[in-house]
Amino acid sequence: MTQHVWLQARFASIRPQALAALTRQFRDIDLAEEAFANACLRALQSWPSSGMPDDPLAWLLKVGRNCGIDIIRKNQRLRELTTAPTGEDDVERLYAEQLDNDGLRDDVLRLLFICCHSSLSPQDQLAVALKTVAGMSVAQIAGAFVVQPKAMEQRLTRARRTMTTADVPFETPDMTERSRRLKTVSLMLYLLFNEGWSASSGEVQIKEPLCEEAIRLTRLLLELFPGIGDLMGLLALFLFQHSRRDARLDAKGDLVPLDDQDRGQWDRSMIAEACALLEKALRRGPSGPFQLQAAIASVHSLAPAVQQTDWHELARLYALLYAIQPSAIIRLNQAVSIEKIKGPEAALAMLQPLSAELQSYRWYHAVCAAFLFDLEKFSDAKTAYEMACSLNPTAAERRILEDKIMACEKNS
Repeated sequence: MTQHVWLQARFASIRPQALAALTRQFRDIDLAEEAFANACLRALQSWPSSGMPDDPLAWLLKVGRNCGIDIIRKNQRLRELTTAPTGEDDVERLYAEQLDNDGLRDDVLRLLFICCHSSLSPQDQLAVALKTVAGMSVAQIAGAFVVQPKAMEQRLTRARRTMTTADVPFETPDMTERSRRLKTVSLMLYLLFNEGWSASSGEVQIKEPLCEEAIRLTRLLLELFPGIGDLMGLLALFLFQHSRRDARLDAKGDLVPLDDQDRGQWDRSMIAEACALLEKALRRGPSGPFQLQAAIASVHSLAPAVQQTDWHELARLYALLYAIQPSAIIRLNQAVSIEKIKGPEAALAMLQPLSAELQSYRWYHAVCAAFLFDLEKFSDAKTAYEMACSLNPTAAERRILEDKIMACEKNS
């Protein structure tokens, strides 16, 4: 990994805390984003020669604040913030007061709740949060929503305009309003974790700090809403997934499929915590989508070996999940379980009706290709793998797909 790529990954991990703190200060998301981007640019110019500071977050916040003030001054929009002390000692003192870890986590949570303002549709709330907090590109967000980038760009522009027109307050909503927004905030954390767990594009496959931030924020949210079973399920799901972090990449940095992972590297204490959370969550009444996804993850986590995975139980759980949350991607995952039980031909039959809806989703084509390969339809498998490869995979995913294409050519 080049130094530039490594620094970009570092900025991505810092972004949620930094942007949330700058948004609280400037009370303007667009200004906070511009200030943070300018601070990152200055870091790219200075850190390679001078070395990374001991506290990169504090450095970026200090520079970002000064960049924001410069922007305000240049636009001749001097506000109360510009009258604050700007001497170096005063700035350092100001940030020393604001860099308390709990406060920063509150800042990020506050920003998520702000993005869930009722003036926006639920999908627009999610899109704005992913752009603002996770720093995902328009193309990456479009991939998460399985829509075209142009449509997502229009949606984001419209949402930002709506927030400006509605004069959205940059304050933590009261408990009643937080309760109304809880479902959407939970989904935002789910998508934030997923982007860390498996990046939607780029050279960095796993952004572990994003996963850890999503876990921290979910713990904090669970303290605010301790009786919500699906929120417990969400945290359990994250812990089950994150317990496998040390086994997901090999020595060369290539992805290791779940079936091939060394289960001795899985974090058993994290799995035990997840199991306890899930058991408690399932006692809270009807299962929600995160509880069911956590139950699915537990089947994999508790199997001593891949050969002992209970595929019938997984197929049953996916059917329950699909019943309460119909989704083509859930059906795609269910097909993987069906393939283990009934074979690739039955699984492909399940996938055919999803073709139009998942045409821009690379993993649909990769899964179809794997089933076609098992049926020894190597030419069709190669075409499907090539389609997956054309849909902006990460560098690690591209290497896997190219190896699969070569295997198809070798067997043709």
